[in-house]
Amino acid sequence: MSSQHLSVRLSPETLSRLDSESHRTGQTRSQVAKTLLEEGLRMEHHPGITFRSGPAGRRAALFNGPDVWEVIRTIGQLSEIGDALVQRTAVVASIQEDAVRVALRYYAEFEHEIDRWIAQVEEEEAAAEARYERERQLLQR
Repeated sequence: MSSQHLSVRLSPETLSRLDSESHRTGQTRSQVAKTLLEEGLRMEHHPGITFRSGPAGRRAALFNGPDVWEVIRTIGQLSEIGDALVQRTAVVASIQEDAVRVALRYYAEFEHEIDRWIAQVEEEEAAAEARYERERQLLQR
C-alpha cells in the first residue's frame, strides 16, 4: 500500500497537544497524527466505536463497553443464530443489543484486524495456561 503526502495547518494549541502525545507514546508526530486521523474516520463511520490504548496497542472498543474483539469472540462461542444470537450475546456481555450490532458492523468492515486481536489473546491465554500447568507440575514433585 503506497502512502500519499497531506499538508495540514494546525493551531499552535493542537500542535502542542500532538507534540505531547508524540512524546508520551514515543511515536513521531506523523505516526500519532495518522493513527488519530484513521481512528477519527472510523469513529465517524461507526458511531458507538472508540479506541483504547493498552500494553498490546490500541484497539477498537464500544463506547462505555467492552472491546470489539471481546464481543465478537463471545458471538463465536455461542450456538444461537440471527436475532437470538444478538440477544444472547447482549446478555452474556452485559451490553445492549444495539451495542452488539455496533460491534458486528465494525467487525464486518475490519474483520482481519479483530480476528488478529482474538488470535493474539487466545495465544496469550494458551501460553499462560501452559506456564500455570508447568508450575503446578513442578510443585507436585
